[in-house]
Amino acid sequence: MLIFKTPNFDFLRWRWFAIGLSWLIIIAGAVVIKTNGLPLGVEFSGGTIVIVQFDQQPPDPSVIRNALEHAMPGEGQNAIIQRYGQESARQYMIRVPDVGEQAGAGLSQKADHVMAALKAGNVGSFKPAGTQIVGPAVGEDLRSKGKWAMIFSLLGILLYIAFRFQFSFAVGAVIATVHDLLVTFAFLAFFRYDLSLNVIAAILTVTGYSTNDTIVIFDRVRENIRGMRRDNLYDIVNKSVNQTLGRTVITAGTALLSAVALFLFGGEVLHGFAFTMIVGIVTGTYSSVFIAAAIAVIWQSRFRKPGKLALSAPTASAPPPKTRKPGRRRAS
Repeated sequence: MLIFKTPNFDFLRWRWFAIGLSWLIIIAGAVVIKTNGLPLGVEFSGGTIVIVQFDQQPPDPSVIRNALEHAMPGEGQNAIIQRYGQESARQYMIRVPDVGEQAGAGLSQKADHVMAALKAGNVGSFKPAGTQIVGPAVGEDLRSKGKWAMIFSLLGILLYIAFRFQFSFAVGAVIATVHDLLVTFAFLAFFRYDLSLNVIAAILTVTGYSTNDTIVIFDRVRENIRGMRRDNLYDIVNKSVNQTLGRTVITAGTALLSAVALFLFGGEVLHGFAFTMIVGIVTGTYSSVFIAAAIAVIWQSRFRKPGKLALSAPTASAPPPKTRKPGRRRAS
């Protein structure tokens, strides 16, 4: 499928603008996280989630909160109450943090207290539709494992690309991957999505996707370096990105359509996963084109070693023709 016949876009021309835009998003995300925090799912923070389905039109969330505060002083004030699923499902998700002691029946008592509080508060006719309980020790263990999973994935990417390509390309790929993680966290903070196990799985998936896209471009750069020895790295990288542009658009487009379909029709449980995939695919494609290649060019222009391809390597001039010195002619 041919999308671009002979693309010749100067992507590196916009490298500083792209880096500035990325910094703007990352700093804004850091401010939001610093101010409001990043919501943690029940898997990481520990807590009890109760999903209730009403037989008729559900009451206002304030009615449910008043019932919880009256029957569960202190805990009811910290409860998170929000619609769950489509409006026609008539469901509410009630999340109560701090499950208390992590022992036997103590884990299920919190859910029983929530159900009893709703019945005592006369919020209407309802039935339980689901319950999820995670103790604080389990949440801490899952949070630690998720953090190390991301750290080891970045180290593996750095070692693999440094072995397969030059170190400058490895730096570009890792910075682009870190960029994708920070931008994704920023958008999770902007839209207040909980950081759950599903979201961590989506982040790791996007990390691999972005790295694969970057490696495709770097492979083409390596091939073009052999055949374009007289050109500078700026032109080689630009040509390589243009040559892989059709493949990048097709791959990103199909993956993005799948993620959007999952977001629209996958249900409330997969909203966080699908949203993270959408953001990650967009920023991963963007970073492969504008960030990873640009960082490799900037790195080589600043820290190149003798004998390596430079950003603006001078074109070699042809050596002057050799002249024969006049000598005696051999007598025949």
